Amino acid sequence: MRRLLCTTLLFSAGLAHAEVPRVATDIAPVHSLVSMVMQGAGSPDLIIPPGASPHSYAMRPSEARAVAKADLVVWVGPSLAPWLEEPMSSLAQGAERLTLQDVEGIRLLTNRSGVAFEAHDHGDHEGHDDHDGHDDHAGHDDHEGHDHSAHEGHGDHEDHKDHEGHDHDAHEDHDDHGDHEGHDHADHEGHDDHKDHDDHADHDDHDHDAHEEADAHEGHNHAPGALDPHIWLDPQNAIVWLDAIAASLSAQDPENAALYADNAAQAQAQLVDLQADIQAELTPLRGQKFVVFHDAYHYFEARFDVEASAAISLSDGAAPSAARLAEVRDVVKDTQAACVFTEPQFNAGLVDALQDGTALKSASLDPIGAALEPGVDMYPALLRDLAAAFTSCLAE
Repeated sequence: MRRLLCTTLLFSAGLAHAEVPRVATDIAPVHSLVSMVMQGAGSPDLIIPPGASPHSYAMRPSEARAVAKADLVVWVGPSLAPWLEEPMSSLAQGAERLTLQDVEGIRLLTNRSGVAFEAHDHGDHEGHDDHDGHDDHAGHDDHEGHDHSAHEGHGDHEDHKDHEGHDHDAHEDHDDHGDHEGHDHADHEGHDDHKDHDDHADHDDHDHDAHEEADAHEGHNHAPGALDPHIWLDPQNAIVWLDAIAASLSAQDPENAALYADNAAQAQAQLVDLQADIQAELTPLRGQKFVVFHDAYHYFEARFDVEASAAISLSDGAAPSAARLAEVRDVVKDTQAACVFTEPQFNAGLVDALQDGTALKSASLDPIGAALEPGVDMYPALLRDLAAAFTSCLAE
C-alpha cells in the first residue's frame, strides 16, 4: 500500500511539474487570447509592446530572448509584421509557429481602395471563409463541429493578470515605440503642416500623393486587394483562433490538453456573449455615416454592419495630402457624415479641415489597445472600447 501511495505521489508530482511550453506572441490582442487559453498553466511572452508599431519594430534584448526561448510562436502573420520572419528563423529555429492568418475557418478581408472605398466587398480572401452580406452570421459559430452558442457559465477571468516572462520594467524609451498601429509620433509631427490645406498649391498635390503612397508601403501592404492584416478586430475570428491555440499548446503539452481545451471553450463562450452584446448595441447605428483616420477597422465594421465612408489617411504612417483631404471633405459633405474617428496622437487640425461649415463629432479608436493592460482581460476590453466609441460618436 505504501509503495502504491509513493508511486501515486511521484506520478502526481510529475504532472504538477509538467513542462509548460514557452510561448511568444506578437501583439497584445493575440497575447490576450493565448493568455486565456494558458491560464492555470503559464503565461505567454509579448514580443511587441502595446505602444509600438507591429508593422516595423526593433526588438529589445529581453524580447529577442523571449523569441529565442520559445517553443511556440503565435503571430498574426507576415501581413502584419513581415519583419518578424527573420528573427523567428534565426532565433527560434526549433520553435513551432502558429500563423493565425492561415488558420482555416476565419474571415479574411482585403484592403479597400480609394478614399471612399469604391467598389469594395466582403468576399473571402484565399478561400478561407465565404461570408456574403451582413446577416446574423449564424453559421459562423459552427467551426469544426463546435457549437459556440451552447457555451454557458463562462468565467470572468478577472484575476489572471500575471505576465510571466514579460519584462515590463525593461521597457525603457525606444524610438520605435511611438509608432503603434497608426500612432507613429514621428509621422504625426508633420501633421501641423496640413492645418491650412486649402492654401496648398495644386502643383504640390502630386508630390504629396506620391509621398503618401510611399510612406504607406513602408509598413504593411495597403495596396488594394492585399490582405487587410487587422484580423483580430473580428471577434468571430478570435473564436476560431482559440481552438487553434489550444490545439497547438496541447500538441506540445498533452498533459495539460484538457485544461487548454476547457479554457478555450470558456473564452469562446465569453466572446460569443460579448459579440451578441456589441451587436445589440451597434445595430441601431446601422446606416450612420462616418470617416476614420485610416482604414484599420474593416473587420469590426463588417462584423457589426457599421461601415466607414472614407479614410483620411492612406495608412497609419502617411499624413494625408491636400488633395486627399479635400476628397474626404467632399465625402463628408455628400454623405452628411456625423462623426470622424481619430486615433491617439491624431492632429486635431485635420478634423477642423473636414468641418466645412458642418459640426462633426469625433471619438478616438485604438485598434491595438495601447492603453490597456496586457493579459486575459485585454482583448474583450479592446472590443468593448471600440463599441463604446462607436456609440458615443454615432448615437443621435
